[in-house]
Amino acid sequence: MVEPSSGRVRLGLGEFWAYRELLYFLVWRNVKARFKQTALGVTWVILQPLLTMLAFTIFFGRLANMPSEGVPYPIYTFTALLPWQLFAHAVSQSGNSLIASEGLITKVYFPRLIIPTAGVLEGLVDFGLAFLIFVVMMVYYGVAPTLAIVALPLFVLLACAAALAVGLWLSALNVRYRDVRYTIPFLVQFWLIATPIAYPASLVPEQWRLLYGINPMVGVVEGFRWALLGTPDRLHPSVFISAGAVALLLVGGLVYFRRMERTFADEV
Repeated sequence: MVEPSSGRVRLGLGEFWAYRELLYFLVWRNVKARFKQTALGVTWVILQPLLTMLAFTIFFGRLANMPSEGVPYPIYTFTALLPWQLFAHAVSQSGNSLIASEGLITKVYFPRLIIPTAGVLEGLVDFGLAFLIFVVMMVYYGVAPTLAIVALPLFVLLACAAALAVGLWLSALNVRYRDVRYTIPFLVQFWLIATPIAYPASLVPEQWRLLYGINPMVGVVEGFRWALLGTPDRLHPSVFISAGAVALLLVGGLVYFRRMERTFADEV
């Protein structure tokens, strides 16, 4: 019988790579399951960030007159919603992924890391569709990307890494403590408020900016705006603080997930 490694710090990334075809299958299965027998289908993927952007534009852009660093507020907000929707969806899917895959986990062994990873990667489909809308918006508002756009894939990767880091902790905890599933929506809502989506990060006092950067999504959102809109003119050090926070969360999440992995089949 094949069993997962009992090593205390072994991450099993080589074994994970050996099962990459299973990862592809799970991502594709999840995507098809989401859009099967739905009235709006793919349209909902586009409507969700658009409606959120519209609400922010009305209440924050018009009524609160929130600054947008010289960029039209709708596109300023939508730029931040691109990585946020990817992160929020990925955290929700990966955080509940082990519980949702109970039948698969209890029948056969494979690296369990594949399950939350698939929950993160399926969000890239939504991101790609939303990005097409963003391109249309840029043309409409006459906003041209800067040369910094070449760094955009790095910030997409950072968003995925942040979602996977959080998803690993939540998915492993969710197996042992089933009430974790109820906290995930509240966590995502709070995280939305704590991330500079409807407002610029420059509103945070300078003496608090580095501490604010501990929020991984601060660096992601700031990176997206810098790469696509050229705002701010240069990256604030808080972006690198966010990247460091993601690295620590991810390594810690991988270690904790591997330690808990041996009990998943019994407790799920």
